[in-house]
Amino acid sequence: MANERIILGIDPGTTIMGFGLIKVINKKMEFLQLNELQLSKYDDHYVKLRVIFERTIELIDTHLPDEIAIEAPFFGKNVQSMLKLGRAQGVAMAAGLSRQIPITEYEPKKIKMAITGNGNASKEQVAKMLQQLLGLKEIPKNLDSTDGLAAAVCHFFNSGKTAVGKSYTGWDAFVKQNQNRVK
Repeated sequence: MANERIILGIDPGTTIMGFGLIKVINKKMEFLQLNELQLSKYDDHYVKLRVIFERTIELIDTHLPDEIAIEAPFFGKNVQSMLKLGRAQGVAMAAGLSRQIPITEYEPKKIKMAITGNGNASKEQVAKMLQQLLGLKEIPKNLDSTDGLAAAVCHFFNSGKTAVGKSYTGWDAFVKQNQNRVK
């Protein structure tokens, strides 16, 4: 019997959330889906967070991923933007944790390095490499979906390696590994 697993990759955002799914059979990747969730049509930030949570749950319930790989927020100068991005990531993580799915975070540079060999690669370079790796017919106009797919592929490439990033198997594990964040 083949060793199969599905990896959901998420690029969190409050304007666009990108996601991609791959199936791994033994040690071979197979492309399943990539898409994006358009959030700019919602004015209320809390509505956006609810939609992110609901759509992530829907993806989980539809595709039954065994693992989730999520892009960690990068540090920027705009504190409000960072806060909103962190909330979007947290809501997507909460959806996965509510279904007991292990989650691993990857820094953007680590994802780019895993896909292209260059931690400073552009979104276009990452998308082109994914197109070659997975045999995608075309690259989407918005590259947030390929960023989500890149997180899943990065996780595949890092599977079985130690120190791949922060990994959580449930709320208890998250709290235990983040004592400084608990009030």
